[in-house]
Amino acid sequence: MSEILRRITGGGDDTRSQHTDKLPKGQVWGKRYVIYSANGNQKVDAGKWSLKLSGLVSKPLELTYDEVSKMPMKKYVRSFHCVTRWSIENPSWEGVQIRMLAEMSMVRPEATWVMFRCHDGYTAPVPVEDALKEDSIVVLRMNEKPLLPEQGFPARPFLPHLYGWKSAKWLTEIEFIPEYRDGYWEMYGYHERANVWEEERFKGDGYKPVARRAFGTAP
Repeated sequence: MSEILRRITGGGDDTRSQHTDKLPKGQVWGKRYVIYSANGNQKVDAGKWSLKLSGLVSKPLELTYDEVSKMPMKKYVRSFHCVTRWSIENPSWEGVQIRMLAEMSMVRPEATWVMFRCHDGYTAPVPVEDALKEDSIVVLRMNEKPLLPEQGFPARPFLPHLYGWKSAKWLTEIEFIPEYRDGYWEMYGYHERANVWEEERFKGDGYKPVARRAFGTAP
């Protein structure tokens, strides 16, 4: 285990939320996903796609879809929670642990945040301790099937304890950075961390209303 993982986890792996099977405060169960895309829906050719590990790493990586697909996968069932107050109960997720990718790229101890960067220019920051939790993964499959294009194919991160806007669709890069920077929604006053169980929706009174465009629904 690297120094940064030892510092964050204390050498342990028991990071599963005690709230897994509950509905968070302020949420309601929905039957279908509402498809939001800040910059419009994207279609990405998996044969041309790659995932970069960059920033405060000693060994920058660029992995093809085939290479990521052949890595050991973590699979679990966890609910999905959108900041607009709907939740989907217990879909299954399958993907590569971000902590494994961090180990491969030899993340440096001074990294305190991760910036997810996407094909369409969308960005989402999360604290490094959240990105490296046991259940934080780069998702390739949901409900036993590859992600649909509107769900973020080829890949998206999923951190079950954070609101869905941090689960950035069409992921292309995981950048380890020394300090916090706003991502797309954070520029409009959305919370830096976005913990579902703490109702971290907005930065105090800093919310700047902005229209969200829905592109339909998906199973």
